[in-house]
Amino acid sequence: MKIILLGYMASGKSTIGKELSEIVGIPFYDLDGIISEKENASINFIFETKGEIYFRKVEHQLLQEFHQQKDSYILALGGGTPCYANNHLLLQDETVHSFYLRGSIATLVARLQKEKALRPLVANIPNEELTEFVAKHLFDRNYYYQQAKHTIAIDAKSIEEIVAEITSKLT
Repeated sequence: MKIILLGYMASGKSTIGKELSEIVGIPFYDLDGIISEKENASINFIFETKGEIYFRKVEHQLLQEFHQQKDSYILALGGGTPCYANNHLLLQDETVHSFYLRGSIATLVARLQKEKALRPLVANIPNEELTEFVAKHLFDRNYYYQQAKHTIAIDAKSIEEIVAEITSKLT
């Protein structure tokens, strides 16, 4: 079974992926982690030194290789992954169960404000501008996120509730 989790920053992809892995017994991977390991550098460092175009090429290549080499996995994509290099087409692959973890702007902003230091994309955005930034980003990415086979609303739900909703759709 191949499960792909996608969504905006702070939508819980890694948290949900790890918990889902425990429940269904399939290994969990994080695409950003795979990229960092392969490049021997943090995502921030890759962006700063080699640029986004380089990063997106590596991201696409490693996503394709990973998908072809692994028979069974749970994979959390980076928030922008589906939006580049036709990566969204993988979400419709017949062998893939794809889930968009959809959070409201308010939920995502509240989560991001708590962890801004860990999120380079928003670290320098003043709190009063964060809502507008997230709203615009979500608007830009919505088409790609909607390519997932399933959408799971995450607002006001526990990790366990979200995982149960995902597992109910895996049959």
